[in-house]
Amino acid sequence: MRRLFYFSVIVFFVFASKPLWIGAVQESLPSVLDDLRSTVDLVKEQAKNFSSDLSNQPNQEDNKNYKAPDLKAPHDQLFSIYNIELGESKAEVERIIGKPKRISMSEYGVNWETYHDHYHNFFMIAYDKNNKVSGMFTNQNLISSSIGIKWGSPKALVKEKLGTPETYIRKGFVRYQINSKGEYDVFRHGESVITVFYDVHDGNKVTALQVIDDQLEENNPTFYAKPSAALEKGFEYQLFDLTNASRVNHGLPVLKWDERVAKTARKHSVDMAQHHYFSHENLQNQSPFDRMKRDGIAFTVAGENIAYGQFSSIFAHEGLMNSLGHRENILRKEFRYLGIGVAFNDESQPFYTEDFYNN
Repeated sequence: MRRLFYFSVIVFFVFASKPLWIGAVQESLPSVLDDLRSTVDLVKEQAKNFSSDLSNQPNQEDNKNYKAPDLKAPHDQLFSIYNIELGESKAEVERIIGKPKRISMSEYGVNWETYHDHYHNFFMIAYDKNNKVSGMFTNQNLISSSIGIKWGSPKALVKEKLGTPETYIRKGFVRYQINSKGEYDVFRHGESVITVFYDVHDGNKVTALQVIDDQLEENNPTFYAKPSAALEKGFEYQLFDLTNASRVNHGLPVLKWDERVAKTARKHSVDMAQHHYFSHENLQNQSPFDRMKRDGIAFTVAGENIAYGQFSSIFAHEGLMNSLGHRENILRKEFRYLGIGVAFNDESQPFYTEDFYNN
């Protein structure tokens, strides 16, 4: 109870000082657009006295033609992704798809297992303790349903078929009001929670889908997951993969992970979380570009996105894509390298920093 009291005090301060928040965190689920900032202007410089590792050049496979699977209506569930439904076995998934490209910790206390072919046909699956599918996500054209909703469907069709979205989500004994600002809708169907994300810059069409089994949803009894080094790393790599999947959607080459600039990004997220500020400029008045130079990163073009408060990498990425400045950085064709750093503050809120560049 003491922790809840202190949390309420902090939330009151945030509510009083940030009019973009609709209500206290205990009562309101923040929009995916809350607390996002980006450096929109690109900085161009001549690289000096810097030896680059040229082994990290973009993969030439990016320009191949990839074919989407033959999507079929699900048999037992409302939705399927890549013809996979909740309850299917991991063995069956991997028999059809193969092994995952990445395994990383999620906010639900289980792993997201990520499948793709050079970020084409990208989706993520969570398995329960019995190795059954208990969560699914994609931001590509891999969605099929028994009611005609698919990737690119208009929001009006979603609401026509699924009805009135939920207005709150319950976590333990607390109800959190959903304040999506029209960026996404949450529906309950049977024993699952369905979140449909929309692209506000493309006619409010369906751009992503997450389906979570009720039992998996209950694995996260609070609004924010318990921080851990594994979750920080999971959010970093998930945000990286989501970024590349979005770039592929727009015909752009995928970015290469750069651990050097990831360290730069990570230090900035840690600094913001520990010192309670949210800005591209740190407390020493250093810009993202100053910090990159300080860490020996030479670039001809660079950019940064920062976000905080989104309770998962998925919600953070969808919010970034729905904000023009951030979207421009994510889809900037000149960029070739990306590093991401995530850190949690003492209230378990994640801070995300994305640093992009090309040399």
